[in-house]
Amino acid sequence: MAAQSIEGQGTGGTPDKATPPVVRFAPSPNGYLHLGHAYSAFANYRFAQRFGGRFLLRVEDIDHTRARHEFEQAIFEDLAWLGLDWPQPVRRQSEHLDYHKRHLQRLETLGVLYPCFCTRNDIRAAVDAKNSWPKDPDGSAVYPGTCRHLAQGERDKLLAAGKPAALRIDMQRALAMALHLQSAEGITWREFGEQETFVAIAVDPGAWGDVILARKDIGTSYHIAVVSDDEAQGITDVIRGEDLLAATSIHRLLQILLGFRAPNYRHHRLLRDEADAKLSKSAQSQSLRGLREGGWTPEDVVDELRRRSAQHLSSGRLPTL
Repeated sequence: MAAQSIEGQGTGGTPDKATPPVVRFAPSPNGYLHLGHAYSAFANYRFAQRFGGRFLLRVEDIDHTRARHEFEQAIFEDLAWLGLDWPQPVRRQSEHLDYHKRHLQRLETLGVLYPCFCTRNDIRAAVDAKNSWPKDPDGSAVYPGTCRHLAQGERDKLLAAGKPAALRIDMQRALAMALHLQSAEGITWREFGEQETFVAIAVDPGAWGDVILARKDIGTSYHIAVVSDDEAQGITDVIRGEDLLAATSIHRLLQILLGFRAPNYRHHRLLRDEADAKLSKSAQSQSLRGLREGGWTPEDVVDELRRRSAQHLSSGRLPTL
């Protein structure tokens, strides 16, 4: 993650009883849930219970190339097996693409988006031609800005010819506009720890470069979808893994540009296996379904989560279960 400055700190993270918190657990149906998912789901669920709030389940299924119905059904089954419940209907991102598009159009009106016709090979070639090139917080090469420099006439010509285009955000322009909207006071988000104290973290979206906000194939992206759906559902507190900590800079920027409310954030450490590798679907970490079929009970799952997280509790980065 790119360095981010601490602008201040304080207390006040305990939700107001007059406005109970709304949290969400938002998995993608591209594989079976594992213990890390269970930890995050419990963290959200018990936070809502603690403060008399609402726990929502959202299915983030915009990536139609990977989302599968059987994985979605497994999400419902696994969470119900763990004893969690949630209001119906469940929000599916794929059912709200027009909603995401409206917010993209608002950003286009602001003049902070541009079409990008580059393929991955184009980007790779442009980056490889340099002696060195910066990486984003996820370790990928920052987009070199090729299409940002295209003349409007050339863009119009390519679009008229039907050349597929993604939509990227002009990060420098967007940040300047957001700072203006904030009266140049700086842009931060409130990051809370276990003890309900927070630090105000300055955003650093420039570390990501001109990220894609609408993919060529689906017309949306994780970034625009997550902030739009959080706003639509009235999410007050985002509780998720620290692998998304750096992305919060992008999300906070978009919230300001779109006039959205700013939720509180709580990024917890990721659960790891015995080899200290983070649990993930791509690494085929042991699934909840597999554990259940192997004879585990929900109580066994909670005990295992407590065991794995115990070493981190003193840091204030993992909510107690």
